[in-house]
This record gives sequence, structure tokens and C-alpha cells, in this order.
Amino acid sequence: MDYQSVNELILKQEEILQFEHFTNQDAWNLGKLMVEEVVQNGIELAVCIRKLNGNIIFQYASEKTNLNNENWMNRKFNTVSLTERSSLGATVVSKITKEDVTVQGLRYTEYVFCGGGFPIRLRNGGIVAIVTVSNLPHVKDHAFIVNCLAKYLKVSGVPDVDVDIDI
Repeated sequence: MDYQSVNELILKQEEILQFEHFTNQDAWNLGKLMVEEVVQNGIELAVCIRKLNGNIIFQYASEKTNLNNENWMNRKFNTVSLTERSSLGATVVSKITKEDVTVQGLRYTEYVFCGGGFPIRLRNGGIVAIVTVSNLPHVKDHAFIVNCLAKYLKVSGVPDVDVDIDI
């Protein structure tokens, strides 16, 4: 697996999927779009959008999700807020450097290197919120977020990560 190429692709996604502004109303609108995608595609997914300070400004859990999904979203949130990268981006970097969560002095109960968390970054470079999802295989969690952000922001040309790759 060429992790460097995958990392460059994810960096491109993170660069393209930036916001001019992001308010609580924007969180509601994005979250609503994500829930509509969940329902239309008949998937089971938990969705959370939190400000960088941890305040939850949108949350949804479909019928077949549970508290374990919330625990995964918390760990993904922590990873994104620490690394300032999508959680899949952090995962790929960990594969490149061969450093897992514990090498960073972190605990698996609080952090996780897997897809499903994405920073809400303003064009000026600042991260203001983080969107997390849980219940699909982790690369598909990442792809779901990327597709929803692209739809919400009305941008095209966002490169896709192969959802069947083994990361």
C-alpha cells in the first residue's frame, strides 16, 4: 500500500472541503443533510458535529446505533482535535511513521487512528468544529463525511479514497 499517495489524497480533500463561515445554524443544516443521506441510502449511522471546545451542536443516531458508536465518535473527535487532520489522515500518517496511539503517549480509550472524523476548517486556516460518524467500516465513514461535505459546500472534483482499501 502506498500510504504516502493516500495521505496526499486526504490532504487534498482537507484543503478543498473548507468553509467561509461555520455557525450553529450551519451545523444544523449540514447535520440535516447528513441525516437525509443516511435515510435515503438506508444506512445505520451516528453523526455528531462538535465545536472545537467539545460542545455538541448537532447529534443524530439511527435506530441500530448505540452508545458504543458515541464512544467511537468521542475518540475520533479527540484524534482530529489533537492532530488537526481528519482521523483517516492521522491513521495514514501513523502507518507511514509506524507510530500508533501509545507511541504518542495517548490511550486507546481516548484516541483512535481510524476514519470517521473530519475537521471543519475555515478558509483562513482555523478549525472551528469537527464532524464525526460511526457505524460503517472506518474508510466508508470517512467517505460518507467527504461526500456530504462536498454536497453541502457544492464543490466538485474532490478526490475519492477507495473505500475498499485496507488501512
